[in-house]
Amino acid sequence: MKKTLNGVVTSVGMQDTVVVEVFRKIPHPLYRKLLKRSKKYSVDTDGKSVAVGDEVSISEIKPISKSKYFKIAEIKSVAKEAKHS
Repeated sequence: MKKTLNGVVTSVGMQDTVVVEVFRKIPHPLYRKLLKRSKKYSVDTDGKSVAVGDEVSISEIKPISKSKYFKIAEIKSVAKEAKHS
């Protein structure tokens, strides 16, 4: 079964690769308070055009390189452009 994760694009500086940050909430082992944890993945764009701030769904594939083993499955929402004042 292939792993599918949801995250936010944080960097688009490489060719055909973006960095996606995935957040998850885990309970503290003793106190059970929910803690926010994140991990960054190098993701293949698969020819799709994405920008920083876009919410995407990524799915697992066979390794393309040492650090790239996910690809963008779908773009869930597009980031709003930053307002310059």
